[in-house]
Amino acid sequence: MAINKIVASVDEAVADIHDGAVILVGGFGNIVNAPSCLLTALSKLPAKNLTVVSNSGGFGIEIWGEHDVEVLHRTGQCVKHVVSAPVNPLIVNTLEKRVRAGEVEIEIVPQGTLAERIRCARAGLGGVLTPTGVGIPEIEKGKQVIEVDGKKYLVEVAIKADFALIRAHKADRWGNLVYRGTSRTFNATMAGAAKVTIAEVDEIVELGVLNPEHIITPGVYVNRVVLRS
Repeated sequence: MAINKIVASVDEAVADIHDGAVILVGGFGNIVNAPSCLLTALSKLPAKNLTVVSNSGGFGIEIWGEHDVEVLHRTGQCVKHVVSAPVNPLIVNTLEKRVRAGEVEIEIVPQGTLAERIRCARAGLGGVLTPTGVGIPEIEKGKQVIEVDGKKYLVEVAIKADFALIRAHKADRWGNLVYRGTSRTFNATMAGAAKVTIAEVDEIVELGVLNPEHIITPGVYVNRVVLRS
């Protein structure tokens, strides 16, 4: 059977996201990197008690004109957020409001550590050793500290997820992805680190059009491809 990972709509692409799911959400610091169409579709589902993992806590539709990860707090679907930058300098986002109200659990992870924990999940590793956070009680709490060659490291376990929602520029039906600009950051990092990776793309091209030297995420790491709508 010919491999075809293209689905017809963003609604179809996220339809099986269930209560209690752990979701990696790609993107870095602006809306052109975020899987905004997939997030909008997810916000319309009844799925709740979600754990979300992202680099940013989100800015919101008032800043970008499109939804980012913040929408899952606006709907109250997210009950735990693992994040590097929960707040932002432009507005008091919904995540910050919910944290102050005691409505959501938050785990702050240094950005580089977050990326490595996600990469470990994709590689089938249990975790990573990092010196980042050693000596900081808020970061060390509950974690094993080991010493290698006279230096202390924290044991940071892999972050495994049920779904990864990412955004790329172009894809083919095999799920090979190319990125544009800074969208390569956490989108490429998260691809393949979940049981199901769903890629929202600007353009779908025929097989053979993508330059192999430009493919950052091979199709083996992608389960579904959907055109932005």
